[in-house]
Amino acid sequence: MFGNAAGSANWVLRRGLWGLMLVLSVAIYGSHAPLLTQCKVGGIIPFSSTSVVVLVELTKLVFSLLFLLTWDRQLLGVAVSWRHIAPFALSALLYAANNNLVVHMQLFMDPSTYQVLSNLKIVTTALLYSLFLRQRLSMRKWLALLLLVAAGVSYSCGGLQDPGSPSKMQLHITVVGLLLISVYCLISGLSAVYTEAILKTQALPLSLQNLFLYFFGVLLNLIGYFWSSAEGGFLEGFSSWVLVIVVSQALNGLIMSVVMKHSSNITRLFVISCSILVNALLSVTLFNLQLTLLFFIAVSCIGLAVHLSPWRGVLRMRAPCPCFQRGSWALFQPSWALCHRVPVRSGVPNFKGAS
Repeated sequence: MFGNAAGSANWVLRRGLWGLMLVLSVAIYGSHAPLLTQCKVGGIIPFSSTSVVVLVELTKLVFSLLFLLTWDRQLLGVAVSWRHIAPFALSALLYAANNNLVVHMQLFMDPSTYQVLSNLKIVTTALLYSLFLRQRLSMRKWLALLLLVAAGVSYSCGGLQDPGSPSKMQLHITVVGLLLISVYCLISGLSAVYTEAILKTQALPLSLQNLFLYFFGVLLNLIGYFWSSAEGGFLEGFSSWVLVIVVSQALNGLIMSVVMKHSSNITRLFVISCSILVNALLSVTLFNLQLTLLFFIAVSCIGLAVHLSPWRGVLRMRAPCPCFQRGSWALFQPSWALCHRVPVRSGVPNFKGAS
């Protein structure tokens, strides 16, 4: 009797923490753009975006190391095979490439066009998730995802409006910009699906996997920083708001790793779409922007998407399942079996025995 009660209490606690993480992630995603606006001086961002990315990756690396020392200390004396580390280099490279694409493709399109077309990454992520991981999505889920795209496009086209600015929205994009946004959406989906596959395929603690991923993230973004030879110092233009951005983005990255390990990228897409509500609330409160009809259309699309793909099925937490072991991961595996399950003995991964 007491055992059942303890198990039930533990289940409730886990579900509560899971829900709290998702809500916190929605809040962080939604507050990112308003925080960037708060950082502006004279209408421009005074700091190097590359510096911020490096600090975010470094913060995630430090937190991952602390989690490893706190909860998985027994792994510190275990030899780690390069086969477990190498896959994360490609994952970090994809993320770094996407971060740089976001900056450079702004030269070939206006911000509004980017906001509208970047919603296509929902479609590419779902397609790659279904194709490479062979996770079949029902028609209801596809319709729900298309509604999320519609919500993002509606909100980007004018969900918020400055009373003092013209209401008509003009979009501009070049052929090069169209090519870059297509590559951006493809890499965005590929990096997310590839990372999810690695996290679920390897039977390693998440803190150790994050340590590998963020080590390469720091390394590659540092190379990008020195390659770009940005003017001024590394911390030039930083303020307390930038510190908030660094910490919040690092925390959100760690939360998303938990989501991809124990749920899926579909959950991640719902979280990102729901952040529209937080973004709108903060924008209205801080910058006196007005909600338009398009905002309410976006909210309706999100609500209908959630109804079509219930929270219980989409946003639930589950352990990494063995369904990724039969056939699905083969599409990602090179000939030398880059990623594979690691046999576990007495709770400690046997790295040397893996093949």
